[in-house]
Amino acid sequence: VHTIQHISTLPVNTFFWALSFNFTYGCQMNISDTEIAWSILQKAGYSRTHELPEADVVLLVTCSIREKAEQTIWNRLKHLTALKKRCQKHKPLLKIGVLGCMAERLKTKLLEQEKLVDVLAGPDAYRDLPRLLSLGYRGQRASNVLLSLEETYADVMPVHQTPEGHSAFVSIMRGCDNMCSYCIVPFTRGRERSRPLSSILEEVRMLSDQGVKEVTLLGQNVNSYRDFSEQHFICSEGSTQLSRGFKTVYRTKQGGLLFSDLLDKVSQIDPDMRIRFTSPHPKDFPDEVLQLIQERRNICKQIHLPAQSGSSRVLHAMRRGYTREAYLDLVENIREIIPGVNLSSDFITGFCGETEEDHQETLSLVREVGYNVGFLFAYSMRKKTHAYHRLQDDVPAPVKQRRLEELISVFREEAAKVNMALIGSTQLVLVEGESKRSSEELCGRNDGNVKVVFPKTDLPIQPEKPQMVPITSGDYVLVKVNYGQHGHVDEIYKSST
Repeated sequence: VHTIQHISTLPVNTFFWALSFNFTYGCQMNISDTEIAWSILQKAGYSRTHELPEADVVLLVTCSIREKAEQTIWNRLKHLTALKKRCQKHKPLLKIGVLGCMAERLKTKLLEQEKLVDVLAGPDAYRDLPRLLSLGYRGQRASNVLLSLEETYADVMPVHQTPEGHSAFVSIMRGCDNMCSYCIVPFTRGRERSRPLSSILEEVRMLSDQGVKEVTLLGQNVNSYRDFSEQHFICSEGSTQLSRGFKTVYRTKQGGLLFSDLLDKVSQIDPDMRIRFTSPHPKDFPDEVLQLIQERRNICKQIHLPAQSGSSRVLHAMRRGYTREAYLDLVENIREIIPGVNLSSDFITGFCGETEEDHQETLSLVREVGYNVGFLFAYSMRKKTHAYHRLQDDVPAPVKQRRLEELISVFREEAAKVNMALIGSTQLVLVEGESKRSSEELCGRNDGNVKVVFPKTDLPIQPEKPQMVPITSGDYVLVKVNYGQHGHVDEIYKSST
C-alpha cells in the first residue's frame, strides 16, 4: 500500500488530503507509471500517508492485458465504493480514481455507467492528475484518457519505490507498433515513442549515486528503442536489420539512436550495476545487441524471448512476424553468441483456432528450448484487437485451462533441469532480502535471474581475512550452490563486485 498526503487550500476551507495508491496491477511498466505519477503529485504539493483509512483519495494503477486482471480491479473498485459509502459521514470527500490502461479502455463504463470512480487518467495523462483531482473535489467526474504521439515523461524524474533501494525500473519507451492480433497495448498505450537517451542516462546516473545495484530498462517493445532527438545521428542500413527470418507489419524505421547504442552507454555508467531489460520482441535481436550483452559483464546474461506459441500456424494468426523455425534459429544464434545464457518466455494457450496439434507443438518447443522462467496464460479475447474483429474465440474454456495446466507442468519440468544444472557452481548473487519461507534465510538472484536461497549469517569481507560483517539487502555475495531448485548453499562470502 503506497499512500500520500496533501495539504491544499480549497475554496471554502483547508482540508487534509491523503492520496492513496493502494494497488498497482499488471506489468513492470505500471510500477514505473506509479513512480512517475508520484513524482508529478509530489511537485503539486502532495505527501504520503501509509494507512488506507486515512486516505481521502484512492488511486488504482490498472492493467487491461487479460480479463482476469480487469476482473480483479472491478472487484477492488466495488470494495472501495462500499467503503466510500460507509465513510460518507466522517469522510465525505473520499474520492476514487483509476489510472492506466483500464482507464483508457473502459472510460465510459467506469465514469458514466457504473459510476464507481471520480477521476480517470490514461497512461499519457499523468501530468494532468493535479487538475483532475481538483475537479473531483469540486464535485465533478473528471477524466483525461487522450493518447499522445510524443509523451515520454522525459523531464519527470520518477520517485522510485525500490525494495531496500537495491533495484529500480527505468522506462525508456512507451507504446507499441507491432499490432499482434491478440494484444490491446497499441490501443491503450498508443504508438511507439522513445525517451531521449540523455534523460535516461541522467536517471541511471542518479540511481547509481543513490547506491542502486540493478536497473531494469522498460518498454512494451523495449529493444525497438529508437531515439530521434539526436538528429545528427544517422544509422547505417545494416544497423536497422531485424533478427534473421523476422518481419514487421510496419515499415522498417530509419535513423536515430538504437537500443544497442542505449545499452552500450547505460552499461558504462557503473560497471558494478547490473542491467536488465524487458519486455523485448524476438524480432529486435540483431547480432550487435547480442554481442554487446556478451561483452559487458554487467549486462545480465538472461534474455526474455516471448514465443507465445510453438505452432507456425498459430503464430501467423497472432501476427507475430515469425515462424517456429525462425524462433528456434534465433535461440541457437543467441546461445552461440552468449554461452550459458538463460532464457525466459511468454506463452498463450487456447488462442483462436488452436488445435490439439498446435498445442503439442508448443509443448515440444518448451522442451526443446528449456526456459528457466515463464509467464503462461489462457487466451482471453480483448475488444478493439485484430482477433476481436477478424477471428473466432473458438477454444472452449475448459480446453484452454487443461492446455494451460499441461503447459505449466512441462515448463516446470524443463525449468527444474535448467536450475539443477547450477548445482556445484559458484554464482554471484545480488541479495534482495529475507526469504519468504524463513526469517533465518536470505534470497537473491544470480545473473541469469535464478532465485538463490541461503542461510543468514555474518561473512568475512574476503575469505582470507577475519573481519566479519552481516549480509544486507543490496550486497553481492558469491554463493556455491549445493542442492535444490532454489539453490541452497554451503559456501558463501561477500564480494566487492
